[in-house]
Parts: sequence; structure tokens; C-alpha cells
Amino acid sequence: MIAIIDYDAGNIKSVEKALKYLGADPVLTRDPEVIAEAERVILPGVGAFGDAMERLGYFELTEPVKKAAGSGKPFLGICLGLQLLFEESDEAPGVKGLSLLRGRVKKLPGGEGLKVPDIGWNSLKLPRKSRLFTEEDEGAFVYFVHSYYLEAADRGIVTSQIDYGVAVDASVESGNVFAVQFHPEKSSDTGLGILQRFLRV
Repeated sequence: MIAIIDYDAGNIKSVEKALKYLGADPVLTRDPEVIAEAERVILPGVGAFGDAMERLGYFELTEPVKKAAGSGKPFLGICLGLQLLFEESDEAPGVKGLSLLRGRVKKLPGGEGLKVPDIGWNSLKLPRKSRLFTEEDEGAFVYFVHSYYLEAADRGIVTSQIDYGVAVDASVESGNVFAVQFHPEKSSDTGLGILQRFLRV
């Protein structure tokens, strides 16, 4: 069973739909016992960093999520779910993230021809091997919707990047914890392949 953390964030249903398409058995939940018993846990989401941390606290999900990530079971953050795993975000000064990984979420600078938010397809660069990617994913296009981007403190956990005026850390892998800034559930066959490999970790 795969627990999808339900904290009233956007885009959760599309993740559930993609997993069902792949033959998985996802459950939308905010029940700590269900999260603890799940074989895999996914923290998805679209929205604002500060609001998301507030909702996790309101639904008493902060500690269950931290325990799930620290349990050794495969854990995947998607989009906002990636950002929440880190320490802080320029979007919500003074609000602490889950601090499971070291790094800061910063505002995309934009620039000539680069709109903010970044909505659309971007090509991946793969600086190192990851269990979620194959060699064929080098240069593959995946779908982003974001105004903020990760700058991981530990460069060794960064498994993909894109160029968008700055080098954007698009995914990380640290032990059992995986996270992607893009939306694999909306990234065609490339994204479904990433989700499929997560299901096999």
C-alpha cells in the first residue's frame, strides 16, 4: 500500500490517478497509523510553502511525515513536497520546513524570455546516477509548475538539474528519500517511468 499524504494541497488526485494507472494501490490519508503501515509514502502538492507547513501542523502530520522519511521505507516528495523536505524557503521567511534535508528554496530570478512561474517542459541534465532515472532520461523533457527552486546544500544528493536562468536542482536522492521538483504524473512516458521505478525501489 502506498500512502499519499493528504494535507489539502493541490494536485494530489492526479498523483493518485497516475499510480493507479501503473497498477499500484495508493491511499489518500492523513491517518498516522496508515502512514506508518504503508510500504511507500508520497508527499505531493502544489501551493505555497508557508501555507503547506501550516496545514501539515493543523492536521498533525508533521511528525508522521518525518517518521515515515526516517523509517527507511521509500519516500517521494513531488513539487511542493520536495521543497518542504528542506530547511526554509524565500517564499515564507521565518517558516521552518521539515528540515529532513539541508538546503534552501529560492525565488526563480526570471529574466529575458524566462517567465515566473516557470510553467512548461524543461530538459533534464543528470549529473549522477539515481535509482529513479535511466540513461535514456538524459535530456528528456518533464513538466514543471513552480516559482521557487531548490539549492541543495549537499551537492551529492542532486540527481537532476535544469537551466532556467539559474541551475535548478530538479531532483534529489538521499538514502530512502527521493524528491522531484517537476510533476512525473504529468510528464508523459518519462514521468510514468520515474514513478514506476519508485514503485520498485
